[in-house]
Amino acid sequence: MFSEELLKYDWDATTERINSKTAADVLRALNSPNPGIEGFMALISPAADPFLEQMAARSMALTRERFGKTISMYIPMYITNSCTNSCVYCGFNCHNKFKRVILTPAQIEDECKAIKELGPFENLLIVTGENPRVAGVEYLSQALKVCRPYFSNLSIEVMPMSAEDYARLVEDGLNGVVCFQETYNRKRYNVYHPAGQKANFEWRVNGFDRMGLAGVHKIGMGVLIGLEDWKTDVTMMARHLLYLRKKYWKTRFSVNFPRMRASASGYQPNVVMTDRELAKLTFAFRIFDHDVDISVSTRELPAFRNNICRLGATSMSAGSKTEPGGYHTYPQALEQFAVSDERTPAEVADAIRRAGQEVVWKDWDKVFDVR
Repeated sequence: MFSEELLKYDWDATTERINSKTAADVLRALNSPNPGIEGFMALISPAADPFLEQMAARSMALTRERFGKTISMYIPMYITNSCTNSCVYCGFNCHNKFKRVILTPAQIEDECKAIKELGPFENLLIVTGENPRVAGVEYLSQALKVCRPYFSNLSIEVMPMSAEDYARLVEDGLNGVVCFQETYNRKRYNVYHPAGQKANFEWRVNGFDRMGLAGVHKIGMGVLIGLEDWKTDVTMMARHLLYLRKKYWKTRFSVNFPRMRASASGYQPNVVMTDRELAKLTFAFRIFDHDVDISVSTRELPAFRNNICRLGATSMSAGSKTEPGGYHTYPQALEQFAVSDERTPAEVADAIRRAGQEVVWKDWDKVFDVR
């Protein structure tokens, strides 16, 4: 399991190694067909700041080579904000006093219908808080069965589960799983996750192994930008991705770098990442892994998304509601975080086309979903 592999890497030593990279290291990474972890650290280091245009050009070329001029569209659907965790930065924190919502199968179907009216979405991300008693595998299995007739590709962003539970959900129509480690800093992890299932660092970080063992078609990874030094965190994630690629080579992978946004928790980020730094990270990850899907959510402002869609990103959400039932059932429920891109899906699609990209609503079909 990756928790054992992670013990090989010291957090502070990794930070020091990143900050010691030179311009020569950056140029070496830019000119290498496979820069590896050392090259990745150079590309995200302060030494890479003067090379942003060269990184953008390299990232764009690699993206077009592997993906063409395409952006795959997806939309999240929150079906419950019930949660037993006490993550200090999250609006769903179990100590926050507000009405918890758990959508019924009929309400989930209403949400599906409302989403289909927004645009021709076929990629749906089902999101829940982490409460296994009321939103465990049985609830998720039922939700997948309700959503399957409406969408060709179903992913979940929920609590980490056992390999057996993931395998069951694959049988129920699950294609992908997204999980954010939040931070790989083991020593500081419980500062942000003091209680609940999420407080178990090993269970969470090893969840990706369990997804791979269960045969999940696509695994999504991410760290929450704003907790710890983002350069060290994403380097640990890059190491994690390398490990997973070698061990579960049949699986597709995606990455996301969500920057903290306002939530009901009132938590303020420890680290603020600029747009320029986020662009640099996107380019670095594309140069590091030519085939990984890089996703950009509605956390980011329209101007940033309009530019990054042609330089390295390959998938985007649009029209997102981060409250359970937000598309139809409970439009005024508490959202998990505030979105920054409030354009309609049609407006986002038009902007992507104006950037010279093709909008892809569907890249997976049930006919290929062999059981």
